[in-house]
This record gives sequence, structure tokens and C-alpha cells, in this order.
Amino acid sequence: MRREKRVLLLLDIIVVNLAYLLYYIVRVRSGIIPYNVEPDLLLPMFVICIYWIIWFGLFGLYRPWYEQSTLDEIINVIKTTTVGVLILFFLILFDDIKTPTVVQSRFLIVGYWFILTCFVSAGRVLNRVLINHLNYAGIGLRPTLIVGWSDRTQKLCDVIIKSPNLGYKVVGFISEFQKIKSMQSDKIASYKGIPVLGTIKDISDIINKYNIGEVIIGIDAEDHSQLMDIISRCDSADVGIKIIPDLYNIVSGQVRISSIYGVPLMNIRPHLMKPWEEFLKRAIDILVSLCVLIIGIPFWLIIAILIKLDSRGPVLYKQVRVGKNGKNFKILKFRSMHSEAEKHSGPVWARKNDPRVTRVGKFLRKTHLDEIPQFINVLKGDMSLVGPRPERPYFVEKLVKEIPVYSHRHRVRPGITGWAQIKHKYDESIDDVRAKVKYDLFYIENISWRLDLKILLNTLLVMLRGKGHA
Repeated sequence: MRREKRVLLLLDIIVVNLAYLLYYIVRVRSGIIPYNVEPDLLLPMFVICIYWIIWFGLFGLYRPWYEQSTLDEIINVIKTTTVGVLILFFLILFDDIKTPTVVQSRFLIVGYWFILTCFVSAGRVLNRVLINHLNYAGIGLRPTLIVGWSDRTQKLCDVIIKSPNLGYKVVGFISEFQKIKSMQSDKIASYKGIPVLGTIKDISDIINKYNIGEVIIGIDAEDHSQLMDIISRCDSADVGIKIIPDLYNIVSGQVRISSIYGVPLMNIRPHLMKPWEEFLKRAIDILVSLCVLIIGIPFWLIIAILIKLDSRGPVLYKQVRVGKNGKNFKILKFRSMHSEAEKHSGPVWARKNDPRVTRVGKFLRKTHLDEIPQFINVLKGDMSLVGPRPERPYFVEKLVKEIPVYSHRHRVRPGITGWAQIKHKYDESIDDVRAKVKYDLFYIENISWRLDLKILLNTLLVMLRGKGHA
């Protein structure tokens, strides 16, 4: 956990407990509401504190503070505490049978909500004040790389230098074509002591070398064709990417607007889902996977026996695939091809009526039952039920060169099924992959548990109709 999150978490623990303590004093010690037996203080306080920390996390209150304004953060606090307080009282965690009237119960709900919201909001403001003071002292600034060497990128640099409270520290510029020499000497050009570190092809190495946390793209209008190349080169790193607005049409529909003191920027890689949605998606992945693997054990044993009887080789087939953030993992499948299918040909795409497929394999592929062991990958966290299909490293290297946006698929966990699988036929060539990328990008931009449910239902229909690839 980053330093900012640790400080924020500590502040939340303090203000949540202070809010509960004040609420307890008003409720119990003030005499406004009579009690025959005084309620406990410490145990409920501990439970409520844990509840709120988890709740805040699920609603995204621990995401980077610099991605939103103070007002936006307080509005999020109000929305989060409102829903959270209502749930608490509906579960009767606060209100007990000793509370005399409904009117008093409602008074308690509103009173606790008001106290908690004020305390948490104050804690958030205090957190920003503390971090701003640290940033002005040069502590905790995020190393930032500016792509482009022009008047407007230098003006943006001026704004960042004058406003350390933004949390940015420009460590260098990237030139669009080649390292620029200074007019006065043969040294590499610099602006106010900040050098041009390299060219676009050097971005990945520079990000790793200088531990870059933020990349701001400010290339000129005539260089728009390089935008996707720049973004692709940053995809393997965990960095924020922002562009100057006149590049909007290049990535229409994929950005969110933020600003740096009047300089509008657009976030190329915003958080795709709220934390509670991510939690729900992962919970569904685990629950469904456990049910499929456990309930279907007799069927999976029968399939294993049929595979062994049909051809030589292992029951399960393991293959290296590229997963989230470009990390490799071993995918599991019921073997549907002969064990040495690629011994002489090397990696090749499966094709319709592929002679390498066994008799049992044809049935498994048509019904998609060969994918069942991948539920183990889902449990391990390598995959999700729904997402872009993972590809082999050999093909990924080729595809990234031919399709610049292909690496965007690695922003999410790969899936057993996906939007591309229900909208397009099985991959047989590079053209099929090109066609599917737009479906994968659509899924990533519109990812939600509702879309996942729609894809799962459609996949189930495909399986029942036996319309898989034989």
C-alpha cells in the first residue's frame, strides 16, 4: 500500500472511531434516550470501524486522491456514508430493542450519519492539507514524463513546477523523433534543467529506469499517428497516462477529463470498475467456479476417461498464455488434440476441421467442454469468467506489432468467454484477431457485472446448441 493510502487509512480509523464515540455519548450518556442496560462501547466500535474501512474501500475512497477534486471527494464521502448508514440500521447493528420509539430511531440514523459524514470529510480535507505540505517540501512527488518537445509541453512543465501541490515531479521530456541537441552546445537539450531523456522508442526503458508514475502526452497535431504507439509502449507499465485535449478524436470514448490548474488533460487509462464492482465480479468468479468444478466432478471424470481411451497423452493440456498486465500464466484445458500436434509445425492457430483434433476433442470443442479446467485458473486469479481470451506470447508479440491497440486487452483479467467470443467466430487467422480486438475493447470500456451476466447467458446458449469450433 502506498504511503498516501496508509496515511488516509489511519485518518479514517481515527475519525470513524471518534464519530462513533461522539454518537455513543449523545445516544447513551446524554440522557436524551433512557436505557435500562447501558450498551457496550468497545466491541461495537471495533466492528463498526472494520465495516467502514471495508465499505470505503469497496466504494473507491482509497483510490488516488489526485484524480479528483476536494469537492468531488467530499461528494463521494456523502454518497458512501449515506448508503452505508442505511444498511447498518436496516441490519439493526445500531438500533436495538431498547430504543423506545420509531421517531427516536430515525433521529439516531440522521444524527449518526451527520456526525460520521462531517468527521470523515474533515479527515479527507486534513489528508489533502498534509500531503500538499509534503509535496511543497518535495516529499512524495510522483516522477512524471512529458512526451513532446514544444512550447505547450514546456508551458505545462512550468505549471507543474509552480504547483508542487499537484504531486508531480517532471524528470524528463521525450522527443518525438530523436534526441535534440542544445543550440549552444552538443549536449542534450533541456528545459529549466529538465533534460530530453530519449525518443518514443525509449519510453519503456525510461519508465523502468526512472520509476515513472505518470506520463503526459503533448505531441503536436501533425504527430497524432504516433499516439497509439506511445500508449502501447506504456501498456506494460503501471503508469497513469494523460493527453492534452486536442488529441481527443484519436481515443474518443476512452477518456475522462481532469485538469492541472486550467490545463485540461484527459485520462487514457481511468479505473474501469468501482472497487465494489471488482469485488462482486471476483466473488462471482469464485462462486461459479467452485460450483462448476465440484458439482460436475462425475462428468469431468468421464471426460478424462474418454480422453485417455481415445488417444495417447495427458488428460490436461497446459499452455503458457499472457494474462493481466502482460504476466504469463499456464492455462489448463482438457486435451482435444493429439499430444504432439505442434511438434513439427510450431505454434499455429487452430482451424476448422483441424486434423490434429481427436474424436473426443471434436465433441469437447463443439460444446466448449474443453475449457472446463480453466475454472481452476479462475480460482487461482489468473483468469475471470468473462474477459478477452488470453493468447500465447508468440502470437502476442506478432499481434502487438500489427495491431497497436492489442495490448489494451491486458488491462483486465483474461476470460473463459468474452464479448468477442459471442460476437465473432473462432480465431483462424490474423484477420479474425483484428476483427475481435474491437469487441474486446468495447468490453473493456463498458465492463460491468451486468455485461458479464449477458455474456455468460449467451455463452451458455452457444454450448447448449453445440455451435463451438470443431
